[in-house]
Amino acid sequence: MSSKQHRIKNALWGLFIGDALSMPAHWYYNVSNISKTFGGFIEKYEAPQHPHVEAFMVGGSYKPEVEKAKMLGRKYDILHDHAKFYQTSYTDFSASGFIIDDKGMIAENDRYHYHHGLQAGENTLNAHLVRVLMRQVIKSGKYNQQLFLEDFIDFLTTPGNNKDPYTEGYIRAWFENFSRGIPAYACAANQRENAGINGLGGLIRPLVLSMLTDNGYKSLGLALEHQNLSHRSENIASSLSVLVPMLQQLIEGKAPEETFKHFTSNMHLPEFTGLELFREYEKYGGMPKVPKDAMFDLHTSYKAEQWNLEKFAEENSEAKVQRKLLSTACYLEHGTPLLLYTAWKNKFDFESSLLKNVNAGGDNVHRGMVLGLLLGATANDLPQDLINGLVDKKELEQEINAFAKIALEGKAL
Repeated sequence: MSSKQHRIKNALWGLFIGDALSMPAHWYYNVSNISKTFGGFIEKYEAPQHPHVEAFMVGGSYKPEVEKAKMLGRKYDILHDHAKFYQTSYTDFSASGFIIDDKGMIAENDRYHYHHGLQAGENTLNAHLVRVLMRQVIKSGKYNQQLFLEDFIDFLTTPGNNKDPYTEGYIRAWFENFSRGIPAYACAANQRENAGINGLGGLIRPLVLSMLTDNGYKSLGLALEHQNLSHRSENIASSLSVLVPMLQQLIEGKAPEETFKHFTSNMHLPEFTGLELFREYEKYGGMPKVPKDAMFDLHTSYKAEQWNLEKFAEENSEAKVQRKLLSTACYLEHGTPLLLYTAWKNKFDFESSLLKNVNAGGDNVHRGMVLGLLLGATANDLPQDLINGLVDKKELEQEINAFAKIALEGKAL
């Protein structure tokens, strides 16, 4: 096996490991709640615990246009057994017995974990959507956008495929548009209208797809076009413009320190620190009340000077960077530099970096997938216990081997 093929495989293993490790601590913003819930620093695969005291999944909105979808012959139920957690246009939320007060708060014992019911070492929905992409490439021998979209729709609308109750906002927005008759290739929500589209989850499939070619010019275009199938976001495009060529260099065997220094020098840190961002929200009475134009500006304002990662890491501790300087939320202007800082601060050590990411909370799942992808590409060997501990290890091994073989052949585009 070529060393390049080995690095592609390790990158993919890293993605699934980073996801499953982070899953139980997903969306805890108060890190003391992680240690209280799991008895200290998480060091291995864990199952999600009930209740998740900070969870807000219950009562989420999904409102497809059911009659229009039926008329068009389009499927719209993407929730199936998980519909009880959501307020939808085709189920009775009140029948689930959840009570939400006038402040949008739900009783603590009804705060179900976003990934309620998953086992230790099991992957989340976004990781399974990576597998949908990989299987399309493996089956066809190359990437086909239309076939991917068909598989994406089929996977999400077929009962029993998805064990994970957390159907992220971009997916719900996509299927709401799909139910209205919008062409599948144009169903993605827009960051200017929906601030949540600026999320780390939008990086994952484009980065995996970019590994199918060693032509950097072509790989970035491919990644950006695939991004737009599900996320129309300036912030995601900006991050991919750094991460795609960085990943390519790591897969080619370039040293991580020099690679990170080179590509991060093109980045700019957000104008608002993590603390300042949430203070801006408070001025409007909370994030949901921030006007769309103001929200867009808050998340697309950057410092004038280019980022010096090495200096930043020397001057700032992890405790200061997480949440104070950089938010642990999903927003790319914070999430991308945070995951790169975590790798650098932990000297590109695969396991240490991923565990620090887990215990930082916030959107650690999607940060963890990207972090695992990058650091897997730099690692000679990955911890075998982390590979063996993945619930779908056998199936993943077959898919990873097949995808890496096709990527190495360079004929998939």
